[in-house]
Amino acid sequence: MSECLKLSVWSGPRNVSTALMYSFRQRPDTVVVDEPLYGHYLKVTGADHPGVPEVLRAMDGDGERVVRGVLLGPCERPVHFFKNMAHHLVGLDRGFLARITNVLLIRDPEEMLPSLAQVLPAPTLRDTGLDRQVEILEVMLREEGEPVVLDARELLLDPPRVLREACGRLGLPFEEAMLRWPPGPKPEDGVWARHWYRSVHASTGFAPYRPKTGRFPEGLKPLLGECAPLYEKLRGYAITAGRPSGH
Repeated sequence: MSECLKLSVWSGPRNVSTALMYSFRQRPDTVVVDEPLYGHYLKVTGADHPGVPEVLRAMDGDGERVVRGVLLGPCERPVHFFKNMAHHLVGLDRGFLARITNVLLIRDPEEMLPSLAQVLPAPTLRDTGLDRQVEILEVMLREEGEPVVLDARELLLDPPRVLREACGRLGLPFEEAMLRWPPGPKPEDGVWARHWYRSVHASTGFAPYRPKTGRFPEGLKPLLGECAPLYEKLRGYAITAGRPSGH
């Protein structure tokens, strides 16, 4: 297939990105690819993530080759959905962003950081990807006009509305099948799934939004101060959930 929609969703960690991948996996016109640049990121940064040796053995660590062969490579179906982490762009020429369709998936750092700290004990701004997401937003505004930005909270509050709007902006028909998926691991899951995907493997659809409870950890407040202005810049472009009227 010579032409297809190459859809790269640039997320941060703990942003319901795997649920969104499972949602698009339900479309009959779509192939999904799970974090093809993760091996490159771990090789370049030496980041201390769960299961690093296994990931490096399983993946191509040459990021430029992955961009050429996977993100810009041949198509099997009309839509290729790439779940990418924005921080995985480290050390790569950003020029290819203008040759694909980019979507941003963001989450309020007040909710994201405590969750991230359960997996990475001392997260940094680099681990959140928010600075890279702002860079990608600037490319989207230059190249693509109206950006497609999804906020995890808005998506969970009203999956049908937010997905319908996103699909419309991307020139895709909305599919009701995107709202449900079978439980358990998926063949497309990365080898890191056992470390990160426990809750999404138990799911059959987008979980209802539940605000975080309890006090924000004191030790994460300096990082929150770095993240908050970046998130606010991105949030201004996010598709909003439907609001009930008159109730």
